[in-house]
Amino acid sequence: MHTVFLATIPSPDRGVWHLGPIPLRAYALCIILGIILAIWWGERRWQERGGTKGTVVDIAVFAVPFGIVGGRLYHVITDNELYFGPGKEPIKALYIWDGGLGIWGAIALGAVGAWIGCRRKGVPLPAMADAIAPGIVAAQAIGRLGNYFNQELYGAHTSLPWGLEIYQRFDPSNPSIPDQGADGVAFGHIPLPDSPVQPTFLYELLWNLLVAAFVVWMDRRLKLGHGRAFALYVAGYTVGRFWIELLRSDHANHILGLRVNVWTAILVFLGAMIYFFVARSRGPREDPELLRTEPAGPQKTEELEPGAHRDAE
Repeated sequence: MHTVFLATIPSPDRGVWHLGPIPLRAYALCIILGIILAIWWGERRWQERGGTKGTVVDIAVFAVPFGIVGGRLYHVITDNELYFGPGKEPIKALYIWDGGLGIWGAIALGAVGAWIGCRRKGVPLPAMADAIAPGIVAAQAIGRLGNYFNQELYGAHTSLPWGLEIYQRFDPSNPSIPDQGADGVAFGHIPLPDSPVQPTFLYELLWNLLVAAFVVWMDRRLKLGHGRAFALYVAGYTVGRFWIELLRSDHANHILGLRVNVWTAILVFLGAMIYFFVARSRGPREDPELLRTEPAGPQKTEELEPGAHRDAE
């Protein structure tokens, strides 16, 4: 008989709703909301630092799609056995709406997209990274809500009062067929054997919000520039990801007994801290004049006096 925990956190019964033939996926909605927040907050911080309004939006046109592709590539590469091999369906590697975005790949390839955008706008990438850092980690927090609706990325069984109840989900068109995927529905709220479990999605959500607040506080106190606020975000995030990753019980590949993402967190943390201290030698925060871009529009031509002519350029 299943024990009822009065203080446990219930899981949603589904992660997808339908408006006629149109599916509304909680995971996708959370990712979109996170992106909107990151851009809005990044714009505000960019202008506060002396930048031109609209620059973050223009650069996001490159950074966001690059980041999504990078996040999916990292997930598929590090967990390739989920999609390739006997009995697998490789096409599902493209099903981004089912969950599976590796933040490491998203940041790496997203940075490439941001670099392209910054080159086109003529602004320094490190300064842009500092402006958008808190918004990115806040967006990650919102994204973890998508994992909650998909009922994924949780830890082992726990007796803690804030344990997460997880339920058996079924094929919505045939309730006799189990379906623990994003499209499944928890008819009857039948708890899975390990329920309740560690709500690691919630731990990371709260940690990310703390990191965002810490970066803003340190940035205001130290006037961080040259990518140091971004490095602080990366370092702070990896510290949390390290211990939260050790609590997770979902499938993951291991190296020397530790999950791949644990090793990644360690290496990225070291790189971020080295950059944070080395970049201090670059001096004060960037001159606001370097952050301003000329608004798009027709070029003004110099008026000439009658009879005058231009020298050849």
